Amino acid sequence: MLTAVIGLLGAVVYGSADFLGGLASRRISPLRVTAIGAVSGLVGLLVALLVVGGRWSASAVGWGALSGVTGAAAISLLYACLAIGPMSILSPLTAVVSAVVPMTWGLLGGERLAPIGFVALGSALVAVVLVGFVPEKGAVRPRPRGLLMAVCSGTLIGVFLILVDQTPDDSGLVPLVLNRTVNGAIMFTTIGVLALLARRRRARANLPAPDARSGWLPGLGLAIACGFVDTAANVLVLFGLRAGDLSVMSVLIAMYPAGTILLAAVVLRERIAPVQWAGLALALAAAGMLAVA
Repeated sequence: MLTAVIGLLGAVVYGSADFLGGLASRRISPLRVTAIGAVSGLVGLLVALLVVGGRWSASAVGWGALSGVTGAAAISLLYACLAIGPMSILSPLTAVVSAVVPMTWGLLGGERLAPIGFVALGSALVAVVLVGFVPEKGAVRPRPRGLLMAVCSGTLIGVFLILVDQTPDDSGLVPLVLNRTVNGAIMFTTIGVLALLARRRRARANLPAPDARSGWLPGLGLAIACGFVDTAANVLVLFGLRAGDLSVMSVLIAMYPAGTILLAAVVLRERIAPVQWAGLALALAAAGMLAVA
């Protein structure tokens, strides 16, 4: 029961972080949002580490740092595939793959579920698709490149969950501190390299530097908030993995589009399609079955 509750709560919090990140990305670049969020999340983790504590070990540091590398790559691929669209297909595809990879790993590793548990996992995967899929007018078929990036992104997100699951139980928040540190370092290095290349191209073409001040402060605030909320979701995932099975947590966390959709409906007054309501209801039913299993 505890794992189901933590998993669903983590999915809602992840969805909230994506909502904030999406708003911030309308004002500043997605790469900057990710980098700023990594720093703000790291600050929050360092403060929490003073309270929660955790043992620093080679295993905690190693798995945490490696999860930071996979996380940075996963986010970069996610933004890239959603940029070329269509989001209504690529987003749920990423979520489903991110659930299937660790679920398969966990089951092959010896995790066992009652028969109703397998029904629940299948229902949850269907729920992910229903929640994330919204047919768009004139929607185009995804290009092979977009499909490949979505699958790779989902795979890396799944690997991130597997790596976090490998961390020692007595490490507390130490692995997440390493995750955020490595993630932020990679993102800021990427931004610096891209900025340098762009400056050289402008210099060769004698073009003026773009004015990036418009919307910077609101975007900065949203990116900072996104980092704190995303970190809170990571903490929930860490606790959920230590309390339950990887296969169950991975499927529950993949329902994160529900949080984004609900916030968009409340804050932006976006309409929730009937198929999405059906997905939300199926997700709650699946969570109940997992709790029983």
